[in-house]
Amino acid sequence: MENLIGIITSIVLSVICAVISFFQFREKGFLFNNAYIYASGQERETMDKKPHYRQSGIVSAFLSSIFLCVAAECVFETGWLRWIGGALCIAAAVYAIISSVKKNQKIN
Repeated sequence: MENLIGIITSIVLSVICAVISFFQFREKGFLFNNAYIYASGQERETMDKKPHYRQSGIVSAFLSSIFLCVAAECVFETGWLRWIGGALCIAAAVYAIISSVKKNQKIN
């Protein structure tokens, strides 16, 4: 029963992240990006949101893949899916850091 709850939760989170990713790539809806969230109202109006939408879409796609790996690991209990999920976590963090640094270098 506990395993079933983990599977369902992981699948639901994966679908939610996939939907958010889809809308971020389409540049629709709320922009889930710290640069946008912490910007003032005036900065938000003049900000080029396209790279921020792209970054948020890619990170959301990574998160969707991570949750899908967790669900698959709960179902199949292979052990190696944990390594793939961990690698995806590291890849998402590295991508977020590198893309943020590159964006800040373009601004300055």
